[in-house]
Amino acid sequence: MFTTTGSRGLYKAPLSKSLLLVLNGLTLMLILLPQYQELFIYNLQALTQQQQVWRLLCGRLVCLDVKDCFCCSLLIYNFRIFERRFGTRKFASFLLGTWCFSALTDFVLVQAFQHLFDYEVEELPAGLLAPVFSLFVPFYLSIPRMPVTQILGHIHITNKSLVYIVGLQLLTSSPFMWLLALSGLVSGGLYLSNILWVQKILFVPAWVSRIARYILEPIVSSSQPSNETPLGMGATLDIQRQQRMDLLDQQLLLAQYNEAGRNATRQPQVRAGLLQWTRLLSSLRHRGQNGPPMQPQPQAQTHQSPQPPSLNNSPVAEEQVCVLFLLSRVGFIYFFKVWCTKSLNINPYICVIFVPQVARLVEMGFSRTDALEALRASNNDINMATNFLLQH
Repeated sequence: MFTTTGSRGLYKAPLSKSLLLVLNGLTLMLILLPQYQELFIYNLQALTQQQQVWRLLCGRLVCLDVKDCFCCSLLIYNFRIFERRFGTRKFASFLLGTWCFSALTDFVLVQAFQHLFDYEVEELPAGLLAPVFSLFVPFYLSIPRMPVTQILGHIHITNKSLVYIVGLQLLTSSPFMWLLALSGLVSGGLYLSNILWVQKILFVPAWVSRIARYILEPIVSSSQPSNETPLGMGATLDIQRQQRMDLLDQQLLLAQYNEAGRNATRQPQVRAGLLQWTRLLSSLRHRGQNGPPMQPQPQAQTHQSPQPPSLNNSPVAEEQVCVLFLLSRVGFIYFFKVWCTKSLNINPYICVIFVPQVARLVEMGFSRTDALEALRASNNDINMATNFLLQH
């Protein structure tokens, strides 16, 4: 039920991959070396009274709780779709802007809470929590809801439900986590709305992006998945559905094309007759003119219709024959299967192809052989045949 937009993995998401590697690595290192955890505690009293400004960086970067680290990693992995849509630089600018905004919002909310409830907050949960919560704002606004199933007939489960459940789990992991969540949501909304032109103030410079692209991206970049068909990245639900329908049509067309190729391999004589349909039509058109002269019939058979000439001596006579008849100028085809079976005593291998459709595909620049194969695999659907030829 995770949002399935784009390919799986961290392809085209180097910043998300870097965050996962660095933050999880630092968390693991602090678990193994607990004597250094004191340096990464988000202590507000030490920040305000002892002027330990460095705690803004250390305390708001690395998670000290394994459960918080795991939930943050799941959310960062799911929110990698924004790095693919926005671009790495714009995604990094969003994280930087919300990180700076949330640092100020934390103090405002803590002071408001202390003033309203007369309770002093000394520490807040450590980690990159507020920027992660801020990503829920574009997630709610830009990712469409796609129904998956229902529970008890009333509770709808969508493709976004699991993401909200992970966020709820992260929200309930600490008593004051809701302060960071509210701070992140506020900072995300302010940055997206571009109040006071904040997007032009808090952003990643172009030269920093170029340096990271040349130095860090070759190290952390991921290769394109080779075992899956790329999915669409439509911004709306209708576009994503249309992309998935097109993908299913392409897979069906490819399966029919492969099946037709296997059948043609088993019956090479029939396939040869199909691909040389011009010669076949010509021979059938002049069959009565080039055939042997009719023998005189006995007197007892004068009222019976003459038997059609045998195709045993025709160059197209085989055990199974492809017969194509062009009955009108507009391309309507009709095959007299009963007449062929009873009168000619043959078991035909039928494959009817509209000649005008073949001509249209040839006019587009495709070869006649490829056009015939594509039309046969797509059941004479000119649109599916065109799409298949364009992509192969």
